[in-house]
Amino acid sequence: MTLNSESFRHAMRAWTTGVAVILAAHEGESYGMTINSFASLSLDPPLVTVVLKNDTRVFELVNRSYAFTVNILSDSQTEIAENLAGKLHGAERMSSLAVQTLTSGASILTEGLAWLDCRVVHTYAAGVNTLFVAEVTDAQVRSTDDPLVYHNRVYYQLMLRSFSVPQHSCCLPGRDKSRGTA
Repeated sequence: MTLNSESFRHAMRAWTTGVAVILAAHEGESYGMTINSFASLSLDPPLVTVVLKNDTRVFELVNRSYAFTVNILSDSQTEIAENLAGKLHGAERMSSLAVQTLTSGASILTEGLAWLDCRVVHTYAAGVNTLFVAEVTDAQVRSTDDPLVYHNRVYYQLMLRSFSVPQHSCCLPGRDKSRGTA
């Protein structure tokens, strides 16, 4: 039995992810897009993975430069996420961003939770996509605000809830936990 792509898409919509923007540049051209296929791979050495569709402009730039930045978005940056997810195109997309240039030459957003400056060390073909494994050469946390999250094709803000944990008689102080007696 072969899984159809719509069933797979529907199942993956149940997965909640953080939201980030990838920025890449090569020979004076720069571009960015919203991603949620981003993960930490290793602390030593510091490695991350990003998956990009092969027919995107960002893929072309990363594939040529072997460098990119990841900018992790806060819950106040929904508009940036939407703009770079396809609402804006071409020069209009990049002119909508406030960016700064690192000493490495890479661009980062001026706001957000954190950024990572990355250099590609491995690539793996994955269907119509490519998985990039990159070493993080620099990183900075800018804010401890709440992250922007994505679930079932909608952006969300986290909401802190307080849950009470039931106290079972076996777990109260002075009780024998194996038998529930004092």
